Amino acid sequence: MQITFTSFPSQSGLRSAYASATKHATEDDEDAYMDVEPFDDFESDSSRLTCPGETLTSAQSFMRGHGTYVDNDDVISSVAGTVERVNKLITVRALRTRYNPEVGDLVIGRITEVQPRRWKVDANSRQDAVLMLSSVNLPGGVQRRKLESDELQMRNFFEEGDLLVAEVQAFFSDGAMSLHTRSLKYGKLRNGQLVTVPPILVRRLKSHFFSLPSGVDLILGLNGYIWVSKHVKESEREGEEGFDAEAVYSNRNDDIDDATRTAIARVTNIIRILAAHSVPLTDVVLLEAYEWAVEQDADVKGLLQEDVSDALVAAVTSG
Repeated sequence: MQITFTSFPSQSGLRSAYASATKHATEDDEDAYMDVEPFDDFESDSSRLTCPGETLTSAQSFMRGHGTYVDNDDVISSVAGTVERVNKLITVRALRTRYNPEVGDLVIGRITEVQPRRWKVDANSRQDAVLMLSSVNLPGGVQRRKLESDELQMRNFFEEGDLLVAEVQAFFSDGAMSLHTRSLKYGKLRNGQLVTVPPILVRRLKSHFFSLPSGVDLILGLNGYIWVSKHVKESEREGEEGFDAEAVYSNRNDDIDDATRTAIARVTNIIRILAAHSVPLTDVVLLEAYEWAVEQDADVKGLLQEDVSDALVAAVTSG
């Protein structure tokens, strides 16, 4: 009978071997992590821009969301837009896309069709919105019941081609927006000019109505439609019975002096310049841009020159 003795490493030797293996594994993980593009840009609140085909990060560390795809263990952007991160989910919001509505959003639209007891409205979304006759203010009191005579006079309130500002009230079963104009702030738009920008550039604010010192009113529609118009006092819309129906539903523009016309044209050009450079539009940004244009004494056409527009964008985004 032969007995064989096997020597085992001491307890201290086991600890040393375990520490060495752990060290090498940690170093390997760190090397692998260093190969992944750092995510410092995604830790901040500000989103960064990306273009199609750009590698964002490793698919092993993060999950792909809308606007991205996976190729060779990399998360790659499929559209041009802003990169957003929620925990481990990476998504890209496209710069050029249709408006995705939410209840409570303020939108600007154009009447496309008059139907029985409703209007169809183009709101820059995937399908036309609907404005019901029961969701508008009518002469004789805001809360009164709608009659057959009101249905016969629907074109006196809104007709094809009219612009209006409204609020998203709900959604129908097919996904279409249901709008309402029951507030005196909403209704038909006059005395101004419409500017169209990508909806992603219009941020949600406490109020989307504000005025510039030059006597110009601005309405920032979340659907990418912006209305620039002559300043109108609230008292001018109010009548003996709550509001002046003639002023609210009139199709005629008021007389606008040359100085106001120039101010409206200057503001519209400023909006176009900022949108062309993908600058998010807020009341603060637009006010700073307008004050810069006034200080530089830039005329309406001069703003569109490349050097002037670049200087305007640099002045607004420098802060």
